[in-house]
Amino acid sequence: MDRDRILLTPGPLTTTLRTKLVMLRDWGSWDADFNAVTARVRKSLLKVLHAEGTHVVVPLQGSGTFSVEAAVATLVPRDGHVLVLDNGAYCKRAAKLTQMMGRRCTVVSFDEAEPVSAQVLDHKLTADTTITHVLAIHCETGAGIWNPLQKVADVCAKHGKGLIVDAMSSFGALPIDARETRFDALIAASGKCLEGVPGMGFVFIRKAVLDTCAGNSQSLAMDLHDQHVYMEKTGQWRFTPPTHVLVALAEAIAQFEEEGGQSARLARYTRNYQALIDGMARLGFLPFLDPQVQAPIIVTFHAPGDTRYDFKTFYEAAKQRGFILYPGKLTQVETFRVGCIGAIGPNEIEQAVEAVAHALEDMGIASGEPAIKD
Repeated sequence: MDRDRILLTPGPLTTTLRTKLVMLRDWGSWDADFNAVTARVRKSLLKVLHAEGTHVVVPLQGSGTFSVEAAVATLVPRDGHVLVLDNGAYCKRAAKLTQMMGRRCTVVSFDEAEPVSAQVLDHKLTADTTITHVLAIHCETGAGIWNPLQKVADVCAKHGKGLIVDAMSSFGALPIDARETRFDALIAASGKCLEGVPGMGFVFIRKAVLDTCAGNSQSLAMDLHDQHVYMEKTGQWRFTPPTHVLVALAEAIAQFEEEGGQSARLARYTRNYQALIDGMARLGFLPFLDPQVQAPIIVTFHAPGDTRYDFKTFYEAAKQRGFILYPGKLTQVETFRVGCIGAIGPNEIEQAVEAVAHALEDMGIASGEPAIKD
């Protein structure tokens, strides 16, 4: 095979050669040149959200989940009360880490195939005034659902509650404008829709609440307020930064801007999504979600109903043809997921559909049609 396998996942994802090449150089973590890259990345990230005047952005080493945990620990006081809107696996993870941070946590559950409800949130905040913060996921990649961020933000603003947004799989692709959407924190990561490599997250924190965050965190490494204060004072990270990840992100952001920013990226991912839906439909596959609530980020498909179907065999057959699929994250039905994001276009998606067709042939399966159509 003359190219790397294409990652049809929600991150890590396929990156460009330009992004890969910048990682060949070593950087000193306190060097002025590296500090300049950090400053440039932070400035560029704020522009994506139109948040230059209202928020700061604090980078953090580690996976995106590190930054979600850091945001909860930093933004929520020790006696705070977090309400988590739950319609998928990553919402449940957010609730678990909130509890492990020692914060009181209430979970409001919704069906995995339905977006969270701002109306239900309104009722909950009216009924329980002890709630201080709401934690919502913009694109719940367990199923690929697009949650109504603006409506949730409006309800939180109405009640004067802090909103923490996990925008891990949406930032850079789905529209978010800090001038219109009020949030106290928004969390994203390097290896998602900006098409960098994994290894760092970043948290946008509203300036109006920044000072109140001092001393909230029980963690040294995950104290975002302390990280921000130190970075503002010195231009440096407090602890060893992911140097190669950061310079790769700087290069990925340059390409993001060249492409045309968020709207252009969303347009490409939407073309990828349409090519995927059309191609898989020809093979008999049925998406799990209604198109009205589906984000063009990652698509969950029902597994074929044929008794010969086995995900591991299916996965390996697609992998041998150059494509890495993603296992399902749902509990009630058997599924698998296919990502639409990364440095790919409809041509690669069509090739992936062809690989899936051959995988079915290898397994003696005539159609991807599920056992029961919902």
